Amino acid sequence: SSGINAEYGGTGGAKSDPGAVGAAIEQALTAGYRHIDCALIYRNEKEVGEALRRVFDAGTIKREEVFVTGKLTATHQRPERVPEGCAQTLSDLKLDYLDLYLIHTPMHLTPDFNFEKANELGAIPDPQNPSFAETWGAMEKLVEAGYCRNIGLSNFNIKQMDEVLRVAKIRPACLQVESHPHLPNLELLEYCKREDIAFVAYSPLTSPGKRPGEASILENELVREIAERHNASPAQILIRYQIDKGNGVIVKSVTPSRITENLAVTDFSLSPDEVSQLTAISDSLPGGPSSGRYFTFPNFRNHPRHPFLDEK
Repeated sequence: SSGINAEYGGTGGAKSDPGAVGAAIEQALTAGYRHIDCALIYRNEKEVGEALRRVFDAGTIKREEVFVTGKLTATHQRPERVPEGCAQTLSDLKLDYLDLYLIHTPMHLTPDFNFEKANELGAIPDPQNPSFAETWGAMEKLVEAGYCRNIGLSNFNIKQMDEVLRVAKIRPACLQVESHPHLPNLELLEYCKREDIAFVAYSPLTSPGKRPGEASILENELVREIAERHNASPAQILIRYQIDKGNGVIVKSVTPSRITENLAVTDFSLSPDEVSQLTAISDSLPGGPSSGRYFTFPNFRNHPRHPFLDEK
């Protein structure tokens, strides 16, 4: 068992400002979160590691009580670089092992890729073109060596996941992808259920402010109506929506009150009809359900392994 439990709240450091993420992690663990989602590309793992060390040293929460996820960045997909990426994350987080380590994206990039210039450079694929089989084989060795308890994927499409499953000796424990009522990802969710792969949703509240002029899903009339019915906030409804579909969920916040609020979703549940109504929100989007994706990696659309190019 991967230990990924839909009832466990997860919080992460994506896009968190330096100086804010450490305090947020401490607050989250104190509030009851037990899944911490990290990635080398977030550039704050050292701060997260300091926060984890303070919490564990205090003795009230033990390392084995916290599920920590890390991610292999696109510049480390050559098999000989996979251990380097994992070792860097373990060092920065001050941990001996990760509970879950994900290939962050199916797209590989040249090892010296400058992410600061991604807007102007676009994707520069790794000229060695490491295959999924090569990268996944190196990930499996991390499990065999005890550095990771589980391994998985993030931002992969079904065809790409099939490629991994064909060569996997250790099957992916998890797929982490964007999911919310604007992008319910039903086909991918059914695929994961069929293959017994945990489905973990990131950005469950969409990404407010990412599209200027667009009304937030937190203001959606149906979401607010269901929230009022359950005496809950719109954010709590969108988090519960994932849980009641059987999904894990990662919610990012650095605001203490929201950190606490986002976890307080265990004393109610949505009816199957309410879940269906929320899923149907995507049908009313002008561009159809796939237009609800907020993280499209537009700078990398020239990459041959971009996962979303076939979406209409």
